[in-house]
Amino acid sequence: MKFTIDRADILRALNHVHSVVERRNTIPILANVMLRAEKDSLSLTTTDMDLEIVESVAAKSSATGATTVPANTLYDIMRKLPDGSAVEISSAAGDTTLQVKSGKSTFRLGCLSQEDFPKMGSSEKFSYSFSVPAADLRTLIDRTRFAISNEETRYYLNGIYLHAAENDGVAVLRAVATDGHRLARFEMPLPNGAKDMPGVIIPRKAINEIRKLIDEAGDTIEIGLSDNKLKFSFDHITLTTKLIDGTFPDYDRVIPKNNDKILQVNPAIFASAVDRVSTISSEKSRAVKLTLGGKTMTLSASSADSGSASEEIEISFNAGPMEIGFNSAYLMDVAKQIEGDGCRMSLSDPASPTIIQDVSDTSSLYVLMPMRV
Repeated sequence: MKFTIDRADILRALNHVHSVVERRNTIPILANVMLRAEKDSLSLTTTDMDLEIVESVAAKSSATGATTVPANTLYDIMRKLPDGSAVEISSAAGDTTLQVKSGKSTFRLGCLSQEDFPKMGSSEKFSYSFSVPAADLRTLIDRTRFAISNEETRYYLNGIYLHAAENDGVAVLRAVATDGHRLARFEMPLPNGAKDMPGVIIPRKAINEIRKLIDEAGDTIEIGLSDNKLKFSFDHITLTTKLIDGTFPDYDRVIPKNNDKILQVNPAIFASAVDRVSTISSEKSRAVKLTLGGKTMTLSASSADSGSASEEIEISFNAGPMEIGFNSAYLMDVAKQIEGDGCRMSLSDPASPTIIQDVSDTSSLYVLMPMRV
């Protein structure tokens, strides 16, 4: 194998694929990136056995072939080479080292055979195929992933639940994430080819990786779904992930239907006030109390160590006086998702779940469980 490639091209590809590699693993080859030189291109592949990214870039090959080398080491080398460098990479058949040359710099890296490199998505048969606009997939992830659970014992909550659904007779693609204390739901029009697709749980790591890649994607993302894998394809990149094998809870049961006390507030002003007042809240609970009147809301927090804080902001509220408490971090997470000028909170009582929505955008819905304060 021997090829020449522009430093910027291989660095960009390595930047996309190397983060899949776990720094600590018990299988040495999983720390490697597989390099496969074709006539006019180089493909780079990394995997952790649950997630695989493959990217192709232009390269001039004088000898085709494939091998694997430590991904993070190769990435660090490329990162430290001068801008505009040309890089020559070569490895003789049966050789256990890879030579990297650029200018007067030469590196030799240990190789492992590509025959031992795990293969994930190449032979998979995908039953459902559809495409979504990159901007819509970006929004879907941003509006839901903050609510993914970090509790490993409830592994079925460690991702985003994606499925075909209906809302008022309209077919939608719906994404849901919850950690038991808060829930985030986002809907977009159901793409052609996604009708009747089963519900799947996409793992957190795959969500984070595809979100990083979307920023450099073209207009459309192609999605393929098999029995236990999901594939995202765009430009010259393919990301394949195993799905979480579990049953996502019936989230509709925790979305209240009869919350009739309606509060409206400017989300930016609200988030800033919560942020200031929560400075005083205890590290453990992060609790903030909302005292609601007809035209004002008083936010307050206290702790035995730090003292107390309160702030009053203007609101619109259609009910009588009420007090309710929330985790301040959860409140701010939701408020940051609301891009319009109006945030609507639908409440029932201090012990029941609260619905939060953007007044001007019904595609997203958030549910927060209150706290005792």
